[in-house]
Amino acid sequence: MSTTGLPFDDIRALIRTMPGPDGGAIHAKREREAQLTKPAGALGRLEDLSEWLAAWQGRAPAVNRPVVAIFAGNHGVAAKGVSAFPPEVTHQMVANFTAGGAAINQICAAYDLGLKVFDLALDLPTGDITREAAMDERVCAATMAFGMEVLAGEPDLLCIGEMGIGNTTVAAAIYAALFGGSVQDWVGPGTGNDGPGMLRKTNAVEEALALHAGHLDDPLEVLRRLGGREIAAMAGAILAARMQRVPVIVDGYVATAAAAVLWAMDRAALDHCLFGHVSAEPAHIKALRHMDKVPLLALGMRLGEGTGAALAAGIVKAAAHCHTGMATFGEAGVTDKA
Repeated sequence: MSTTGLPFDDIRALIRTMPGPDGGAIHAKREREAQLTKPAGALGRLEDLSEWLAAWQGRAPAVNRPVVAIFAGNHGVAAKGVSAFPPEVTHQMVANFTAGGAAINQICAAYDLGLKVFDLALDLPTGDITREAAMDERVCAATMAFGMEVLAGEPDLLCIGEMGIGNTTVAAAIYAALFGGSVQDWVGPGTGNDGPGMLRKTNAVEEALALHAGHLDDPLEVLRRLGGREIAAMAGAILAARMQRVPVIVDGYVATAAAAVLWAMDRAALDHCLFGHVSAEPAHIKALRHMDKVPLLALGMRLGEGTGAALAAGIVKAAAHCHTGMATFGEAGVTDKA
């Protein structure tokens, strides 16, 4: 990936050259919006969503090739008993996605969304973050580059989700490193931890932060030391989407941790992203508020696998259809306001 010998330098270079929104597309969208057969502002946030699409697609808003991408990885820290489920469930759920039996498959079918599932070396868990770095720089950068490949099919809307037993533990560690506060601020029940499980999870995050202290002032170092392959791949996918002007819908607590790494590098890095929902994982809303992001939905979900992002995509598709398909006052022969 790197032409410099330092893999992360290429990621930093991309961050420095991120494109901004398309002003011409925004202007054209607003001009048409003013002529549509409705009172100004009557569709509320749907109007904001269609403008967001136009700004980043650089054209009239449309969703013709939406894709949900699920990135799956395994974590060495899972051996600490930080999850209510064993690590082999990651393999089993990837098979379930492929067979069409998971919740995300049903939501994609309901909203006509494409689905791609990426197995990120599930037989090779990342390092136990309480004892070593999750990844070295080369592996982390290469995994980000792998995540960028999700754009190869040229989607016009990308939804990112994940699967990985133990990944709410590494997400909590990432948030604590990036945003500060106590570990208890960021650790939650995940897949349904009980009291002893929560204690093991909290202890693991505290041990990881202590081990890597002194190396956590760089967001990319936070990612490689405390993160996971699925989190690195999601960060790469978000960044690649920005470079290719593809709007992104971010899923829940773990997917937001991947986005937070980019936000910590540049506060404008997520301007092309919509946060599809706020998870029932207690710390998710804290992370969103820290980044000043407003989620679209609040349905009490905490499943992951892109489900919240996919549901939000259905609303985004409706917003695009309302803008492009609705008649203007002139076309419909409806009298405009005086």
